[in-house]
Amino acid sequence: MEREHLGSRLGFILLSAGCAIGIGNVWKFPWLVGQNGGGAFVIIYLIFLALMGVPVMTMEFAMGRAAQKSPVRMYYPLEPEGTKWHIHGYAAFAGNYILMMFYTCVCGWMLQYFVYTADGTFSGLDNQGISDQFDIMMRSPARQWIFMAISVGVGFFILSLGLQKGVEKVTKFMMIALLLIMVVLAVNSILVPGGTAGLSFYLKPNMKEIRKVGIWSVIQAAMNQSFFTLSIGMGGMAIFGSYISKERALLGESVNVALLDTFVAFTSGLIIFPACFAYGVQPDAGPSLIFKTLPNIFNHMALGRLWGSLFFVFMTFAAFSTVIGVFENIIAMFMDLTGWSRKKACLIDCILMLLLATPCALGPNLLNAIQPLGKGTSIMDLEDFIVSNLVLPLGSFVIALFCTRKSGWGWDAFCKEANAGKGLRVQKWMRFYLTWILPFLFLIVFFMGLF
Repeated sequence: MEREHLGSRLGFILLSAGCAIGIGNVWKFPWLVGQNGGGAFVIIYLIFLALMGVPVMTMEFAMGRAAQKSPVRMYYPLEPEGTKWHIHGYAAFAGNYILMMFYTCVCGWMLQYFVYTADGTFSGLDNQGISDQFDIMMRSPARQWIFMAISVGVGFFILSLGLQKGVEKVTKFMMIALLLIMVVLAVNSILVPGGTAGLSFYLKPNMKEIRKVGIWSVIQAAMNQSFFTLSIGMGGMAIFGSYISKERALLGESVNVALLDTFVAFTSGLIIFPACFAYGVQPDAGPSLIFKTLPNIFNHMALGRLWGSLFFVFMTFAAFSTVIGVFENIIAMFMDLTGWSRKKACLIDCILMLLLATPCALGPNLLNAIQPLGKGTSIMDLEDFIVSNLVLPLGSFVIALFCTRKSGWGWDAFCKEANAGKGLRVQKWMRFYLTWILPFLFLIVFFMGLF
């Protein structure tokens, strides 16, 4: 079966960025900034993004492009004979499924909140009333399952249309729309009377706040976020590497994707913080900020229903771009393993994903007695723990070793592939860092996640 390719470099960058840009950027990044000293956290985050995220993304792109296969098969043509590096390909395959088992549910939440905001469900409700709406949503098994199923069904339908006509075309539209909506929302938020204090909090490093939280805690949070934001470690980027030509060197492409990812995370803060300060909302409200706090802000804002609807369209696009990116990875691996056509693989995987995501959709309601990580935890917490704390850091550790060790693909082969084409290249002076320090950083992230 002839390998499909993307139609343009823009498609590749937007598709890779779409996979990386998700709820972590627009949901988690702002409240992490709020809890960790504002602007100083942003600076530390950017440093770790350059030190950890960009190198492994470059390695994944290079492995995919050299092997011209999906992650479940890409190790075979690259690894020395008799070695077992390919085992990671199967761990990545499982990791992608587990990620989508809960992420499609979160995508469903965003979709539900768009519907709630657009139809005026939140209009006239106070803080408690809006908070109650979130709890009602979580307690409804039918609502949770239906919106998860919409995310799954629409995602696989788009994939069934083909790589260029479905995945690339839809992702380009969504990403460009997402970026435009973000800019409009950010400008509106900045111009809200009383919003300048929020900008100051967000953009000015606050050493007093950092001392209060603890510098090591801030570094840990920045390190974690910079690592998780790019979806590295389980082949999400390798698949897009396998769809592109050798016209461009890959370090430059990784930097472009990381910059786009950072732009979205940064701009989401410009949307949220001025509004929080203008309406007297705590910026460190944590994960509940999006679902229990922001709808109340939109209630008090002129044209709030319009701005609220736009915000949750943007949130849905951010979540759905990741769903499409990871589904593409799953489909490519499924096709490599079975030899089936894209349409058949999409149909079978759609049914499989509906079944696999059902426990998470029913976790807060019918299955709320299952608390796998202790009292108050859910099935989603377990699935998130497996992906975030095990699959991603250990996968990145394996990829870093594979691309720098003689027992793996090796430094020379990696550099040859990564540096083919025009643009920013991997340099010789980077070798010591990428070979010895980078894998150690991933072990730190792994052990931090466990303990």
